[in-house]
Amino acid sequence: MKTRLDPAVLKLAGILLLGVMAPLLDSTIVNVALHTLGRDLNAPVSAVQWVSTGFLLALAMAIPITGWSAERFGAKRMWLVSLLLFLGGSVLCGLAWDLGSLIAFRVVQGVAAGLMLPILQTLLMRAAGGRQLGRLMAVVSLPALVGPVFGPVLGGLIAGHLSWRWIFYVNVPICVAAILLAWRALPADAARERRRLDVTGLLLLSPGLAALMYGLARVGTAGGFWDVTVLAPVAAGALLVTAFVCRTTPEPLIDLGLFRDRTFAASSALLFLSGLAMFGSMLLLPLFYQQERGQSVIAAGLLLAPQGLGSLLAKGLGGVADRVGPRPVVLAGIAMTALGTLPFVFADRHTGGLLLGLALVVRGAGLSSANMAIMVGAFQGLDRARIPHASSTTRIAQQVGGAFGAAVLAVVLQRQLAGHPATAFGHTFGWALALTALAVVPALLLPRVRTEQPAPA
Repeated sequence: MKTRLDPAVLKLAGILLLGVMAPLLDSTIVNVALHTLGRDLNAPVSAVQWVSTGFLLALAMAIPITGWSAERFGAKRMWLVSLLLFLGGSVLCGLAWDLGSLIAFRVVQGVAAGLMLPILQTLLMRAAGGRQLGRLMAVVSLPALVGPVFGPVLGGLIAGHLSWRWIFYVNVPICVAAILLAWRALPADAARERRRLDVTGLLLLSPGLAALMYGLARVGTAGGFWDVTVLAPVAAGALLVTAFVCRTTPEPLIDLGLFRDRTFAASSALLFLSGLAMFGSMLLLPLFYQQERGQSVIAAGLLLAPQGLGSLLAKGLGGVADRVGPRPVVLAGIAMTALGTLPFVFADRHTGGLLLGLALVVRGAGLSSANMAIMVGAFQGLDRARIPHASSTTRIAQQVGGAFGAAVLAVVLQRQLAGHPATAFGHTFGWALALTALAVVPALLLPRVRTEQPAPA
């Protein structure tokens, strides 16, 4: 067995990761700069929030079509299309003349981002041929670590010293470089299969996901799950997604037969729960440092850097899941995530910064190692034809899990701040700890030992 990834796969990964850095950095930069956008565009917070919400809804709606488009038009071609869309959307956002035009152009960016992330997984998994997925996941997850660490700092600097338009222009050189490299260096698409687009499935699943995401995004401002502005879109989304699941067609938009595989089903459940724990805490941790400990936005971003450091340290564990199977690595990652979250349950404004920094290192290492091993489980043993479907499905599970986690923790924190402000953050971190522990159940369904991998294509 080889101990290092194929240099050709590493080269491909480097080219693709440069492109995906644009949407990952963009999301965190924009979130930091929402206050500046509202001030400069003379818009209320409720309206400015659509700059982020519109992006997320468009992203969710675009994900289901990625599998079909990659097979119909070729993964390389769709990667270039998504980069061009994101570049065009970024330039248009920078040129926006009012809030309405900015939100519309953010939707263009969201569609591009929804295409990019699953197509990246498809290209890399096919190139790896099912071999050394743990090491590959260690490389692929790098941008997801860099974005939350550097995005808030970069966003704060741009918002404080430059025009808000540079929040979007900063994507231009990244996209241009990524397009040139991909055009020259990505391998040509293989012969493409002329699959019919499942239009009915698309009309059910894409709006269903968007309605779910919108309803969950409303939870914080509505004050709970029982508000009609939350219940109506969530119920409508759930009905549409259920209708998609229940119908049968010879060429479905997403192959639900993947869930007959116990390992894939368990991995998808874990991706939902990891999205819940990761994205929910991404909302909670900056608020803790800013509201509980009185730090500025930039300082809070820097204080969260140890979590990124922990994730980087865990990169060396990427090959462990290849050797011993995903289950032990995921269970160890869950334990480390819980251990790193525990100090925040009891923390207040007087808790030592060193202790919290060390806890974030442990937490980052746990999240990173668990996510790498979960993705190994999701793609392990899949044949080439099912990879695009698996890429779309895993991305949907993580996005919906993230939206649900952020909604739950937002409601818990809001109610605790209203009734018990002194212990509000500790109680909410307790919920985050409990949600992390839930992941143990599907983790036990993962393979204990490494399964035989298919030969490279």
